[in-house]
Amino acid sequence: MSEPSPDIPLTDSHCHLDFPQFDGEIDDLLARARARGIHRMVTICTKLNALAPVQTLAETHAPIFFAAGTHPMSVASEPMVTLDDLLAVAAHPKCVGIGETGLDYHYTAESADLQQHSLRLHIEAARQTGLPLIIHARDADDDMARILTEEHAKGAYTCVMHCFSSSAALARAALALDFTLSMSGIAAFPKSQELRDIFATAPANRILVETDAPYLAPPPNRGKRNEPSYVADTALIGAQVFGMDYKDFAAQTEANFDRLFWKAAQWQS
Repeated sequence: MSEPSPDIPLTDSHCHLDFPQFDGEIDDLLARARARGIHRMVTICTKLNALAPVQTLAETHAPIFFAAGTHPMSVASEPMVTLDDLLAVAAHPKCVGIGETGLDYHYTAESADLQQHSLRLHIEAARQTGLPLIIHARDADDDMARILTEEHAKGAYTCVMHCFSSSAALARAALALDFTLSMSGIAAFPKSQELRDIFATAPANRILVETDAPYLAPPPNRGKRNEPSYVADTALIGAQVFGMDYKDFAAQTEANFDRLFWKAAQWQS
């Protein structure tokens, strides 16, 4: 099997490069990413009042794109986002997605109603802009499947289930809507065979890879701070799951990314 190299391009579709764990390291981080073929990354703004540093990263560094929204765990402590807010951010030439948004009942179930309202606003922004919705889902599978399906019936939109580690039922619901599942380092953990089996039921053209850096580093760096260069280690596992050579799996995820994150693809071209 081929191995990660500068000659095999790969995209980290979800990371958080504005977090303090990366202060002063962006140039070195990008160099390490390039050495393993990671030529693009999408850094995610999780609170609109923290947009400026995220936007600056994208404006300063050609490989970095961004997406913006209100993380479900922050909905109760942040001003409720408006549709106009999201549409204004989406107009930036390097804003390529809406979110992350979603539902998290693991830590913040008490704000479920607010989270659902925020999620529907983000969906409408995705629908109006044509940019992909970026979904965070934890311990909320039934409501997540219901809302995504209800909203899709009102008008189509595209979506990626970021860091997918939910049930087979939610995977089926998302794939039935032609959404995309994203593999994070969790899929590479030795005890994640059930999750790998869920991914194996999906079409290869509905798969992305991501780090969610600085979190969830895959082996052999599990327990360390994650970074975009490590997305290649998750892609190696993804290639095994789909019975593909690494080079072919990387090319498939690149095509998937370009189709979904079309603004990034147009920027690159």
